[in-house]
Amino acid sequence: MRLHEYQAKQIFSKHGIKTPRGEIAETPEEVRKIAEKLGGKVVVKAQVLVGGRGKAGGIKKVDKAEEAEKVTSQLLGSLIKGHRVDRVLVEEILDIQKEYYLGYVVDKSKRMSTVIFSKVGGMDIEELASKHPGEIHKIHFDPLWGLQDYQIRKGLFKAGFSGDEFKEMFRLIRTLSDIAYKYEAELTEINPLVVTNNGFVAADARLNIDDNAIFRHPELETLRDATEVDELEREARLKGINYVRIGGDIGIIANGAGLAMTTMDLIQVMGGKPANFLDTGGGLADPIKMKACLEHVLKDGNVKVVFINIFAEITRCEKVAEGIILALDEMKRKVPLVFKLVGTNEEIGRNMLNKYAKEKGTPIYFVETIEEGAKKAVELADGV
Repeated sequence: MRLHEYQAKQIFSKHGIKTPRGEIAETPEEVRKIAEKLGGKVVVKAQVLVGGRGKAGGIKKVDKAEEAEKVTSQLLGSLIKGHRVDRVLVEEILDIQKEYYLGYVVDKSKRMSTVIFSKVGGMDIEELASKHPGEIHKIHFDPLWGLQDYQIRKGLFKAGFSGDEFKEMFRLIRTLSDIAYKYEAELTEINPLVVTNNGFVAADARLNIDDNAIFRHPELETLRDATEVDELEREARLKGINYVRIGGDIGIIANGAGLAMTTMDLIQVMGGKPANFLDTGGGLADPIKMKACLEHVLKDGNVKVVFINIFAEITRCEKVAEGIILALDEMKRKVPLVFKLVGTNEEIGRNMLNKYAKEKGTPIYFVETIEEGAKKAVELADGV
């Protein structure tokens, strides 16, 4: 879950990291009042969850409150890289002496947490790595042990920090890593971290929370921008369904992430377009959950056919069939269903579904292999 800049700054500020004076606004009139309060010279920043806002015209510096109101009227309702601007952050313009970079990421390739910092800031980390590779410094640490003070000191000495700047960077690195640990963040970033007469200030801020950890931080769920989340994905998360909308016309239900992804790949190989990823999860099949899964997939109006791919070990096929039948009985919308149903009690499950199909006239097809199923689903979606 990505937080907006203003939300990240609120969290950083609570933990002792200085941020510019400013307020969030949703109308040009509000912006004018805030700008007047801040002395007229302000920066107006579109609050959208994309990088490169400045280059895309989403950040405007002005000298007067009237100008702030004018640029806000142009920004609100506009699109920045496909994202609609509904609010802006109005901040004082800082007297910047230096720009640094400070960030924290989870390095999955190394299975380590990593603090990244540089004496060069104000540009994307990828651009920074390309233009100034020797200026990037990293501290890798085991998340089980946490970031140790000696590691921070060693990294700062190596980067050439000294005196008051050394002390402040030490504090900021410690604070940022503590925030990342507390909120189970995948990324935290201050770019640029600027030096002013008032010390170090976070001129920009990013905080991305691991979606799988949100249940431990219910207070953060209220910060999620509903306009940035697909409605079907949001509903699925609330129901405990592992669902990702992709945009095609062939719905997928599978019991296992690997099986679901393989099914998606084969549908594409066969010339089709998957509508979604949906993993029912392992363990015993719950008819109510299977019912919810099919209902959810068919909420996507683009879906023309559903491929249900079940490899049953602990899962019992008759429970899968029971859940599907429950859904079909209640739903008005009917589409062809392709089943690869293999494993525990598969004959019972098939017989239940075959009987239902004959009685209700529901188009249900059984296949023996995943390749055959993908091909059949594509043919049905194409109307062959």
